[in-house]
Amino acid sequence: MRRFNFSDPDFQSGFLAFVEERRDTPEEVDAIVRDVLAAVRRDGLEALLRFAREFDGVELDADTIRVSEAEIEAGHLACEPHVREAIEFAAARIRSYHERQRPADKRFTDEAGVELGWRWTPLDAVGIYVPGGRAAYPSTVLMNAVPAAWPR
Repeated sequence: MRRFNFSDPDFQSGFLAFVEERRDTPEEVDAIVRDVLAAVRRDGLEALLRFAREFDGVELDADTIRVSEAEIEAGHLACEPHVREAIEFAAARIRSYHERQRPADKRFTDEAGVELGWRWTPLDAVGIYVPGGRAAYPSTVLMNAVPAAWPR
C-alpha cells in the first residue's frame, strides 16, 4: 500500500505519477480472468495453490488452504465487538435486500395445453475470490458471500 501525505514536498509529483500509472484495461482483465478460470477448471486445487503463490505471495497446501474452526473462532474473538456488530448489521441488511430479489418458480399451461415453467434452485457450491489489492473491504466479502449462502 502506498500512502501520500499532502504536506510532503514531493506529494504533487508522487501523486500524479500514481494517478498516471498504467492499469490493465477491461479486455486485459477479462483475458486474465478467462485464463484463471480455465486453469482452475482444468487443474483444480493445484491451480488455486499456484495462483495463491503468484497473486498473493502465499505458500499454501491442501491442508493450509482451509481455514480451521479454531482459526475462525480466534478471529471472531480478536474482532472488536463494535466491528462484529457492524458486520452482522450489514450482513442482515444485505440478506434482506437479496431475499427480495430472489425469483419465484412459475408453472403455467399455454394455449396448446402444454405445461411449462421454470424452477430456481440454489447452487451446490460457490467460490468467491476477494482480492487484496490496494485496500481491504469487508463489504466485498459480505456482498458476495451473503447472497451465496441463502438457505436451501
